[in-house]
Amino acid sequence: MPHAPELILSLERIAAKIRIDVIKMIAKAGTGHPGGSLSATDVMTALYFHHMRHDPKNPKWEERDRFVLSKGHVCPALYSAMAESGYFPVSELMTLRQLGTRLQGHPAMQYLPGLEITTGSLGQGLSAGLGMALAARVGKKEWRVYCMMGDGENDEGQIWEAAMAAGHFKTDNLTAILDRNSLQIDGCTENVMCLDPIADKWRAFGWNVIEIDGHSMEAIMDALDLATTVKGKPTIIIAKTVKGKGVSFMENNAEWHGKAPNKEQTEIALKELEAQAAKLGVEVSKED
Repeated sequence: MPHAPELILSLERIAAKIRIDVIKMIAKAGTGHPGGSLSATDVMTALYFHHMRHDPKNPKWEERDRFVLSKGHVCPALYSAMAESGYFPVSELMTLRQLGTRLQGHPAMQYLPGLEITTGSLGQGLSAGLGMALAARVGKKEWRVYCMMGDGENDEGQIWEAAMAAGHFKTDNLTAILDRNSLQIDGCTENVMCLDPIADKWRAFGWNVIEIDGHSMEAIMDALDLATTVKGKPTIIIAKTVKGKGVSFMENNAEWHGKAPNKEQTEIALKELEAQAAKLGVEVSKED
């Protein structure tokens, strides 16, 4: 079912704000992972601002949907989504990676309410998400689990152990999202460890596969809606994205997997992102 244009525009505006937050956070910290954070932004926006059942004022609400960021290094996008949706003040984003912060360089659930699990060791998130999905089944709960993975992360054997188990146990309350930007820290995913035919591999493990443009908010929303209707098997949404989306010199450039922009680069990146936001009708604050 088509979504109202007003809803799509609202989500696009939030995504534009999150991208600006990401650059500001990482620039202030002088360290971080901008490329994957920017590619994952649109999916996280759809989840946190429309699709998932959650309550920022009550992070431990039992009936909430669970989100697992398996590619924990792109937590700047997650932190921004959480702050912009009300889990903590937006001003706290500027404490990213600072001593004593709740916003660690990878998500740490012991510090920040609203995180379901500590992640960062690649390959482990899908196993955790599967466990949560099975727990919901045993407890006869209606909540769903969403797990975002990186495509480079699919080099990890544990991903495929979890994929096999999820297919075997027919965990239809589990939706994985693959941020398919085709780049990892060492370069092109297909040169480092060929993943294709990636969709066929997931189908072979018993998953329902949906392939989309990961920067089309309409497509993201449709895919998330469709996943909730699938019975008897888990769903993976393979979201084709652009690493560094929105910043011209970062786009499709593996160099920006894990480094912060300098002052001049930050100014250029923010100018580009703020111009994009302005076209969507977003009033951009010049303050950190």
